[in-house]
Amino acid sequence: MIFNSLEFFIFLFIVFVLYWLVLKKSLKAQNIFLLVSSYIFYGWWDWRFLSLILLSTTVDYFVGISIDSSKKQSVRKRWLWVSVFFNVGLLGFFKYYNFFVDSWVDMFTTIGYNMKSTWTLNVILPVGISFYTFQTMSYAFDIYYKKLKPTKDFLSFAAFVSFFPQLVAGPIERASNLLHQILNKRTFNYNQCVGGLKLILWGLFKKIVIADSLGPIVDDVFANYDSYPASTLILGVTLFSFQIYSDFSGYSDIAIGTAKLFGIELKSNFKFPNFSRNVAEYWQRWHISLSTWFRHYVYIPLGGSRVSKLKSVRNIIIVFLISGFWHGANWTFIFWGAFHALAFIPIFLLGRNTIYKHSVVGQNSIFPSFVEVGQVLLTFSIVTFSRIFFRSDSITDAFSFINRIIENFSYTEYMHPMGYRMIDYYILVAVFLLYEYRIRKDERSPFKFKSKYVRFIAYAIVILCMLLFYDSEFDRSFIYFQF
Repeated sequence: MIFNSLEFFIFLFIVFVLYWLVLKKSLKAQNIFLLVSSYIFYGWWDWRFLSLILLSTTVDYFVGISIDSSKKQSVRKRWLWVSVFFNVGLLGFFKYYNFFVDSWVDMFTTIGYNMKSTWTLNVILPVGISFYTFQTMSYAFDIYYKKLKPTKDFLSFAAFVSFFPQLVAGPIERASNLLHQILNKRTFNYNQCVGGLKLILWGLFKKIVIADSLGPIVDDVFANYDSYPASTLILGVTLFSFQIYSDFSGYSDIAIGTAKLFGIELKSNFKFPNFSRNVAEYWQRWHISLSTWFRHYVYIPLGGSRVSKLKSVRNIIIVFLISGFWHGANWTFIFWGAFHALAFIPIFLLGRNTIYKHSVVGQNSIFPSFVEVGQVLLTFSIVTFSRIFFRSDSITDAFSFINRIIENFSYTEYMHPMGYRMIDYYILVAVFLLYEYRIRKDERSPFKFKSKYVRFIAYAIVILCMLLFYDSEFDRSFIYFQF
């Protein structure tokens, strides 16, 4: 069941009606219903994986209680390691087992010893496992650091872990934000629901109209990069930047909007990263829940920036390498993480990693300055270049892609693989960029117009575009489901 499907909206309507009209007087009944609905939602993909999320929930529920009840620091730490080893072990087996086995075999092959891989298993990656394992671990960490008291309400805790809007692709919520909302009574709020519907609509637009429309072009370019000139390869990776942003931020918008329908506020996950003025600002605006997770539970415990410059650089490298590896069992993701570390470190050493934390491009004017335009273009170029590694099937393919650009630096007009006019896609991306620049100060209000007539016209245009660009032949699942 995916957000941009008819069955999801039927499911959402039924859940919404029962949640507010039938169960509104009982918080416990609402939470049990959310839990059951979330398990139905997750089991729609593969019911066998429900045991994994239940197991992860159970382990960290009891780990949280055990940490809190332990008086000795050494005992508290042992219980924390139980959570870490269990969740990382779960993630490691399902996501990285074959990667380590194959890498081991490849290592021996390079030194001339042909080892046959007999340990490779047909392991299916459970959807969303990278997200809910990190969410349950954050619960144990927060209790360990005495930032949170454990709950004794197992059903509410299970609802927190499995809350279906953000279950399979985030945002990765900390218990300090989401759990207390689950535990406390919620009341129907018309404005909150309307705000949620607007975010759902905008998220669907980004997914269906932008991401799904660009998908066939990107797939074609990366699948046939050895037959295209540099101009087409640059076009392909540039459009991939817009595709993956629209895909993932679209999912986050729908998730946040759906949560609003149930009286729950999730953290923002994207704040217009395409308008970042350096790589540090980009990571403050891209996949915020993940970067925040790594900052709180990896970077700071390692010493953060409170240690020497050399150790801080070490910590930055570790975080980015782990972040890369989190995205997938492939050396391409590790290389992608290392690339971003190298791009981030000079900014950190110059003390410019937080200078744009509380401002946006064109903060006090309608248009950005020429300096800001240059900064945005440079940052976008660096990030887009790194996506060659993110999108390629292997390190070899990534470097071959880059080598093709260098060796065949020429221009040839690109023809859409399905025969559509490319000018339409260029205009589409340009209009999308201009509109996002207009709303750049508030990611929660995509349809902020003074006139209600203009607002309804905007709704109509968005819906019309979705009807025009919808393609049932294209794989409509969200990219980040693979993580």
